[in-house]
Amino acid sequence: MIRFAGFVLTMVSMLIIADSGAAREPVRLIFDTDVGNDIDDALALSVIHSLESRGECKLLAVTITKDNPFAGRFIDAVNTFYGRPDIPIGIVRNGKTPEDGKFIRAIAEASDGGKLRYTHDLLSGKDAPEAVNLLRKTLASQPDGSVVIVQVGFSTNLVRLLDTKGDDVSPLSGPDLVAKKCRLLSIMAGNFAATDRTKEYNVFIDSPAARKLFGEWPTPIVASGFEIGRAILYPADSILRDFGYVPFHPVAEAYKLYEKMPYDRQTWDLTSVLYAVRPDHGYFGLSDPGTISVDDADVTQFDFKVSGKHRYLTVTPEQIIRTKEALVQLASQPPTNQ
Repeated sequence: MIRFAGFVLTMVSMLIIADSGAAREPVRLIFDTDVGNDIDDALALSVIHSLESRGECKLLAVTITKDNPFAGRFIDAVNTFYGRPDIPIGIVRNGKTPEDGKFIRAIAEASDGGKLRYTHDLLSGKDAPEAVNLLRKTLASQPDGSVVIVQVGFSTNLVRLLDTKGDDVSPLSGPDLVAKKCRLLSIMAGNFAATDRTKEYNVFIDSPAARKLFGEWPTPIVASGFEIGRAILYPADSILRDFGYVPFHPVAEAYKLYEKMPYDRQTWDLTSVLYAVRPDHGYFGLSDPGTISVDDADVTQFDFKVSGKHRYLTVTPEQIIRTKEALVQLASQPPTNQ
């Protein structure tokens, strides 16, 4: 009877797993980031790697909208730390925010005894492929309607993708390639709060690109506005407590370099990742459909339309608690290779 009961329990467990998100095909993800301008991009990349370790997503490529040679090196160091050194990295050319920032150079160049603390093969962003070419190549190689793009920086790369024509990678133009291969753009951009609505960094740094993206992107867009990440803070005590499974952790060290500890940081970019991979877990609500635009003051506007392809995230006090717990657990999860 004991063996039979154990068999029944095992079968029930298997049925639960089969019905869970872990049993679904992993979300095919492209991460487009301005890493180095804020620390939330780095935490978002940690969340992606943990979700991939759980079988929930597959990181196809990382493209960067910060035009700094150390941004690619930082991404490569983090990917290598998580045991995925072969993920393609593409860098913007003639882009925005070329300054080093507070942590990407320090992490990329950190050494102990003359040896890199965080091993990585990319010696300079100049050695990485150009971002738009990588986007075209990555999209063309994927099944139709399968790719989710998470954009957590400027719209530079994706708008340049829309401007491309057919080439030896694909005969399709940029808009046609996106429409054929992508199913969703999950974007951290804008501000959709009821009051105190001001222009948001990811929009106004390259506002012409943001304006064109919202006007011409062919797939559904779900935006996580400034107010969402502001409401959910990543706790400093997690950085101090949960990343100590190794002597040196690139993301935890970057967090400490970004501002004087202890500080809790907004989770802007992490929310777009979490929604992209787990849209049906109840972490967020969704607005009614409509269209997002950028006005002359670089402030996002939302017009409700039944036929609109755009929505934005909402969050309740109860969802804030659940989402924060999920993000802390995922961001601090040890790599499978540690």
